[in-house]
Parts: sequence; structure tokens; C-alpha cells
Amino acid sequence: METGALAAAQEMDFSLLALFARATLTVQAVMLMLLFASVWSWAIIIHKHIAFRAARQGSEMFLRAFWSGGPLDDLYARVSPAPRSAVERVFVAGMEEWERSHRPDGDLIAGADLRIDRAMNAQIAKEADTLNRYLPFLATVGSTAPFVGLFGTVWGIKHSFEQIAISQNTNLAVVAPGIAEALLATGIGLVAAIPAVIFYNKLSSDSDRILGDFEAFADGFAGIVSRQLDR
Repeated sequence: METGALAAAQEMDFSLLALFARATLTVQAVMLMLLFASVWSWAIIIHKHIAFRAARQGSEMFLRAFWSGGPLDDLYARVSPAPRSAVERVFVAGMEEWERSHRPDGDLIAGADLRIDRAMNAQIAKEADTLNRYLPFLATVGSTAPFVGLFGTVWGIKHSFEQIAISQNTNLAVVAPGIAEALLATGIGLVAAIPAVIFYNKLSSDSDRILGDFEAFADGFAGIVSRQLDR
């Protein structure tokens, strides 16, 4: 009896596709949801990696030009028509406010430094929204995917016990397929969650460093404006 059960279990197909096909509709829905979350997470990870690298490269190129000692008006005239990087947009926001702070006679309106600082901070906040967009999805997948997979496992095990009760047979050929199908849901949940957590932490750290560079640039620009006002 036991030998026959083992032989029957060995003859069953335990490939991933076969396990998915034999699972109940609820467990299949859970697996598909987790697979979609995993694919979308990787799309976000790749997109953000490319975007962050472009942001860093754009900042390095612009900052070299900014700190080269050339006239800021010339730099503004060159980049203002079409700012290509986030730090250029921060610079343009500050320079636009600088120009608006001049009266027709050339004198500065009082409080120009505060308005320039607010303009650049507002632009930095916009860039922060762009940099951090979709990152909460990674956090959500990382925190919920294991529990969604566990739900699929619990549901699959429940179905397996129901099949055992119906067939009134507890041999390995009856128990093993249902348990394997149920555990596959937890496995897919972990496959979705682990990269999401790792890359959420990495991308959040990268975003903080990039925004820190923007804030450092804004502080340096504010220092230049302050010296101009003191003159």
C-alpha cells in the first residue's frame, strides 16, 4: 500500500506550471497577483536605477559648470530654455526669482534672499516627489507579499484537507500535491517581497543622497546671493 502510494506520488508532475494548474482558483489568483507585483516591482527598480544614475550624472556635469567661476547669467541663459537635469531646474527656479526680485531701476526688492530660498526649496520638493514616485509600491510589496502568499498557502492546505476528507485517504499521493501547491504561493510571495525590500532601502538611500546634493547646491547658491546683496 505504502509502496503504491510512493510510486503514484513519484509519477505526478511537480513542475511549477503543473502545481499552478492544479491549484484552486483562489490560490491561482493569489499567485497571479504576486507575480504581477513582482514584475511591476522589477520594472520600478530598473526604471529608478536608470533615473537616479541620470540624475547623478546630470548633477555632476552642471555643478562643474556652476562652480567653474563663470558668470551665472551666462549659465542661466544656456540652461533656462530647457533644463535637462533636476539640479538645473533648481538653479533656474532660483535665478528666475532673482530676476523677478529686481525693480525696473535695477534695485532689489527687500526679502529677495528669502524668496529665492523658498523658490529653490519648492523646486527641490517637486524633484523629491519625482525621485520617490513608486517607491511606496516597493515598500507595500515588501511588507504584504509574504502575508498574501501565506493566505494562499492556508487556503491551499484547507483545500487539501477537504480532499483528504472526501477521499478518506491520507497516503502520500493524496497529501503531497495539495501541500506542494499551497507552499508554492508562499514561495512566490517571498520571491516578490525580498527584492522589493532590498531595493526599496537602497533606492530610498540613493534618493536621500541625491536630494542632499540638491540642498547643498541650494545652500551654496544662497550664499552667493547673500554676498551679492551685501555688496
